[in-house]
Amino acid sequence: MQTVFQLLIIAVGAYVLVVGLVFLGQRHLMYHPGGSAGRPADVGLESAREVRVPTADGMALLSWFLAPAPGRPVVLYFHGNAGTIADRAYKARLLAAQGFGMMLAEYRGYGGNSGRPTEAGLYTDAQANLAWLAGQGYGPGKIVIYGESLGTGVAVQAAHHLAQAGTPVRGLVLEAPFTTMADAAKVHYPWLPTGLLTRDRYESSARIAAVQCPVLVIHGSADRVVPQDQGQRLFDLAAAPKTAAWLPGAGHSDVYDFGAGEAVLDFLAAAPGLIGGRSAAR
Repeated sequence: MQTVFQLLIIAVGAYVLVVGLVFLGQRHLMYHPGGSAGRPADVGLESAREVRVPTADGMALLSWFLAPAPGRPVVLYFHGNAGTIADRAYKARLLAAQGFGMMLAEYRGYGGNSGRPTEAGLYTDAQANLAWLAGQGYGPGKIVIYGESLGTGVAVQAAHHLAQAGTPVRGLVLEAPFTTMADAAKVHYPWLPTGLLTRDRYESSARIAAVQCPVLVIHGSADRVVPQDQGQRLFDLAAAPKTAAWLPGAGHSDVYDFGAGEAVLDFLAAAPGLIGGRSAAR
């Protein structure tokens, strides 16, 4: 009996130790910055230019900007937790070919930028990119915000912030979105109390209903990083007009191989106030 009790104490102690290590190191698990983003021309974006975006806390972040054709909005893109803006150049090339402007926003700690990523820091970076665009004459009414994976949390917060200020953006695209970071973490660490441990929470499910703009949700059925049911829950919470592209067989990072690019272009052509005039709600 004493041996069983001792083993129980050891097991509990080991669990508490692991929980503590995960809590302390969770940002290393959440954020995976890439190295230098290089130059736009290196990845086929010869018309894009590198810009330095000043943040409210004194940083100067590298982003890439490509001006839109007349009458087209700028797509402000927030990427996922790994790599850099250069890794998303193929998406920018697709949209730029149709005349859309692109602002590939790079985060603090990513792509050669200084600093360390945190939820609050990435929100500050988003506001800095929006302010820079406003300074170039592209206010919220000329911007579509696009978030990918981790970037969906940034995108929803930015769209919500602008809607609360009475200046909603023209559209919101969410690729492989999660409801909250605690929910996303629970998928991979079901044995941990992620609701209590998660520091950078990205509470998209509490914000999505109030973004006040057309919403597109894109999600693959074979996504093992963020299961499609989280995208479905977020879609259900969003207000109309909204549309979804549920992509059979698509995983987390290959949605453009399964028609995501076409879904984005269709959304931009259909959403009220963008290019066409028909409703995107369904």
